[in-house]
Amino acid sequence: MKQTATSSSIEDYVKVIYAYTEWQDKPITSTALATRLGVANSSVSEMVRKLKDQGLVDHQPYSPIHLTERGLTLALSMVRRHRLLETYLVSELGYTWDEVHDEAEQLEHAVSEHFIERMSAKLGHPTRDPHGDPIPDPEGRIIMAPSHRLDELDAGHSGRVSRISDHDPELLRYLEKHGIGLDTALLVLRLLPFGAGIEVQRLSAPHDAGPLALAHEVAISLWLTSSGTHSDCSVQDLTGGSLMNPHSGATNS
Repeated sequence: MKQTATSSSIEDYVKVIYAYTEWQDKPITSTALATRLGVANSSVSEMVRKLKDQGLVDHQPYSPIHLTERGLTLALSMVRRHRLLETYLVSELGYTWDEVHDEAEQLEHAVSEHFIERMSAKLGHPTRDPHGDPIPDPEGRIIMAPSHRLDELDAGHSGRVSRISDHDPELLRYLEKHGIGLDTALLVLRLLPFGAGIEVQRLSAPHDAGPLALAHEVAISLWLTSSGTHSDCSVQDLTGGSLMNPHSGATNS
């Protein structure tokens, strides 16, 4: 998918823009982009102008940033590289899931397309990375399990963890310590008062493990696929679907 030579900075920008909107409908703003990248707002403004000049984004002053068709193609290529590298580091080189993000960030700009495809074949063409994020195929299509963020679920809802945000390695270590990873079955017991978080039961844990109170910061980092319905369920729409073509939402340019 990566068809033309681009700078690593441009590749990082389009990848972050895409990843911000992958699990939510809210578009990214310049301020949010600066926060994600850890750079000054002025640096973002300059780069966004460059991205727009190259036909990679559509942006008007004081408005959110949207990828064009061309920008989305580049972003999906970089996402594919990053997530395949993370998967390879965990499955073949023994890295833990909290170690791989920074390594993949360095490697994704250096390796060739041939290397990426050979690595994908070696791994059996996986469709998700160690954190549950979907890996685009060579045509940019992705498979996303229909999911809800944990804080959107009500008491009585059960499901399996389908995705865990990798933005904070310390959070990943915390979850692993408490026996929560991909495909862990959870039951929502109750919402804690005053927005303090959610109390859950790990359904595959030993009987004496007891409930686990997850802070709001943790709850918004977990996505679950539902295991079924329950009485008085208030949960509505799902995030994701079996097969998605992200290009359908891109801006033409």
